[in-house]
Amino acid sequence: MAKDAARPSAAMEGRGSYNKHSLIPSVGAAFALPHLERAIADVPLGPTGQPVVIADYGSSQGRNSLAPMRVAIDAIRARAGADRPILVCHNDQPANDFNSLFEVLDTSPDSYSRGDPNVYSCAIGRSFYENVLPPNSVHVGWSAYAAMWVSRIPAPIPGHVFFARSTGQIRAAWERQGAEDWESFLSFRARELRPGGCLVISVPGAEEDGASAFEGMWDQVNAELAGMVDEGAITVDERRRMAMNVWPRRRADLVAPFERDGQFQSLILKGSETRLLRDMAWEAYEIDADAESLAMKHAMFFRAVFTPTLASFLDRVRAGDASASVAFADRLTSGLKRRIAASPAHLHSLVQIVVVAKAKE
Repeated sequence: MAKDAARPSAAMEGRGSYNKHSLIPSVGAAFALPHLERAIADVPLGPTGQPVVIADYGSSQGRNSLAPMRVAIDAIRARAGADRPILVCHNDQPANDFNSLFEVLDTSPDSYSRGDPNVYSCAIGRSFYENVLPPNSVHVGWSAYAAMWVSRIPAPIPGHVFFARSTGQIRAAWERQGAEDWESFLSFRARELRPGGCLVISVPGAEEDGASAFEGMWDQVNAELAGMVDEGAITVDERRRMAMNVWPRRRADLVAPFERDGQFQSLILKGSETRLLRDMAWEAYEIDADAESLAMKHAMFFRAVFTPTLASFLDRVRAGDASASVAFADRLTSGLKRRIAASPAHLHSLVQIVVVAKAKE
């Protein structure tokens, strides 16, 4: 069955690719770790003997979850001791590469359960724009670089694949979708958190005027896709359908649901922060002037995060031909590398962090 074109895949590239090429999300999420540790200090842990539940919303292939889950477990252990059972629930889209996630949990020397027999892991393949866990079951929630995805494409973007290049009613439709999805995300988490439970979210940020660091790369991608149409690698209709269901969020977008009295439903806004994430690949380029290395790092990051979604619009992929997705990714990545090497630019970006807690009974 063909996929609904308004709901493209938002899964990362499989076979561990995201784990290999996700340095930007990893470093960006690290800014939120002190917030996570502080928030857990105020969470009621409930009766001794019952598991403390940690939910990792948007885990992808697991590598970037190891450090935050370790921070959370250590903070809980400091309060509850070594014998308290802890259950870590990793959540992502059903199409996620969960095999890579479990391999990381089992084999990585940095695995958060290593040496701790009372830590248990599970995975849930479901969109976080619906119920993921039972009501009042989650003590600690974490979501890093996942809430940038919106649940659907509200309108095609004429001449581009990135909503930030849209205007007028099209731009307004995307803004509404982003706001509605953010409130939906919060609403489901409000149901799942236990009273007093905490939720820490980090997302790629946008300036208050809506601009983000990734727009230049999206322009290069858009130009390369046009070239792929000209050479017959993709069709005009496939290109016209393509749009990325991502919405880099401004701080104002994230705190808007709490503006009236600092509370949205049962969630209380505890804090927010905007941080600048410097592009480590660019800083290496400033030293060695190796444009090919910079291009490889940026293009492979793009491939691991975004290319599967673009490929999901291809007729052959929608018909179940996995090889078409790989061929598309190879072709787009090679062209993007050439463009980046010819016109190097940094990807210094903003990270938005929000900390909320569910009201105590």
